[in-house]
Amino acid sequence: MTLGSFSSVFLPYCLQKQPDGRYAVLNRRYKPVGFLTTQHVNYPDYPILVRLKGLTAKKAAALSCKADPNLDEIYLYSGGSVPTRNKANMRAYLGKLEVLAKLSIAAAKRVASKS
Repeated sequence: MTLGSFSSVFLPYCLQKQPDGRYAVLNRRYKPVGFLTTQHVNYPDYPILVRLKGLTAKKAAALSCKADPNLDEIYLYSGGSVPTRNKANMRAYLGKLEVLAKLSIAAAKRVASKS
């Protein structure tokens, strides 16, 4: 596996809403931020899902690289706006991270397994 870039693994690329309403914050490889693997990751198996308090359609549009108010999948950048390509793209991305950073989260509640 090639390592790629730091940003493709450790920076948010998209937010993906799960069936229970929680979100997975994913890197460019569609893995949870910080996961460096080519293996399939079943998001609910890891303590990575969060509820994003205050995420509205208006904020989703502010976060989206296409100003899309869809709350199911929110892409912070696209192939044409990769943050590391130039300073303007990076400024736009950092503005999106500023919006994202102001949201409150509620950690996922794990269901106790029956053993």
